[in-house]
Amino acid sequence: MQNPYDYKKFAILYVDDEEKSLKYFARAFEDQFRILTASSAQAGLKILEEHKDDIGLLITDQRMPGEKGTWLLEKARQLRPRIVRILATAYSDMDAAVAAVNTGAIYKYIVKPWDPPQLDATLKRGLEFFIVQRERDQLLKEKLSVLHNMMIADRMVSLGLLAAGLSHHIRNSLVAVKTFLDLAPSKLQEENLDMSGLRNPDFWKEYYQNVQSQIEKINNMLKDLWAASEPPSFKFCDEVSVREILQGVLTRIDDSIKAKNIKITNDVPASLPALIVDRPKFIRLFELLFRDELVSLPAGSSIVVSAQTEHVEGKDSVLIEVRDNGPGLPKEALRLIFDPFVVRTDSPLEYGINLMACYFIVHHHSGRIEARSEEGKGTTFTLRFPRDPNRAGLVTEDKEFLEKVLLNETVWEKMLASD
Repeated sequence: MQNPYDYKKFAILYVDDEEKSLKYFARAFEDQFRILTASSAQAGLKILEEHKDDIGLLITDQRMPGEKGTWLLEKARQLRPRIVRILATAYSDMDAAVAAVNTGAIYKYIVKPWDPPQLDATLKRGLEFFIVQRERDQLLKEKLSVLHNMMIADRMVSLGLLAAGLSHHIRNSLVAVKTFLDLAPSKLQEENLDMSGLRNPDFWKEYYQNVQSQIEKINNMLKDLWAASEPPSFKFCDEVSVREILQGVLTRIDDSIKAKNIKITNDVPASLPALIVDRPKFIRLFELLFRDELVSLPAGSSIVVSAQTEHVEGKDSVLIEVRDNGPGLPKEALRLIFDPFVVRTDSPLEYGINLMACYFIVHHHSGRIEARSEEGKGTTFTLRFPRDPNRAGLVTEDKEFLEKVLLNETVWEKMLASD
């Protein structure tokens, strides 16, 4: 029967201060395993840090000059908890071996001098255990990702329907209001009604224009939300420079920026790799984001936009940060910041429709938008985009959340057992 495990997929790191022992170990097992060696605990830690994603098993001698083997095992546990750790010790070091087992620092211990056939079996079982854990973790991660994206998709559909319904019903009502406003002046004049507004045409004109402006504003917000909620029915094919897009947006809203005396600095490097996007929606994203900032920030504030590339799990992405020095948001407002129709505490007359539309646009590009804020210290919006959303997978859960779940044995067992 063919062995299902590839023992050379992950390396074994052997640490011992005896040169002969290192050579003998490599010679005895290099045909079956990938072997790395180090002659001290410090050197072993350096190799671990450089190859932490490639090492599946660590075996170290206990008695060495400088730091002991148990020190290295503890460092390895902190660096990569899943690495299988084995302590090689003489009978005189049994207390150290027992202590290491009791504290959970090692998978098992072996007694020196070791027996090659027995050690061969131990190394195989250890690597098999490591590989099974990796496969289990990956399976759980994929399952959590699917569940997470099902929740997001359900929310997106619900909010999209909400936007469509609101747009239909509210805009119908606004048509009636607009018709009334258009007819009101002439109707009042026909009936010779005595109203202060009619005696003062400028007052009536200003009032009429203000109401019309508010109607148009509501219409535009609803159209933005509805349009943003519609997922793209085509492949993304527009290759754009983030810096140039931002500069174009800032030029178009320059009057609004000057009117509020707000300074916006475009620190996005020209060398930033291009993104493949839906160009109109990508432009609209930043128009809406800056519009929300201009409304909520006090006059004289400043905004800095920066960006950098990221390479996470073999995928290229771009991280864009929009940082302001405004009053910041309380925790409760921050939690609801991307929900529609949530009253902004910093500007009670404005609602979260603009940011909800931003959320839709970013998500449809397989990206993520987050906000962090501290009262009195400003707000930062973080946007992450894959270089090419056509090749990007589903948006995964937060790394910190996944790590907590993956290290929780009870949680993953329940998840894998559930239908």
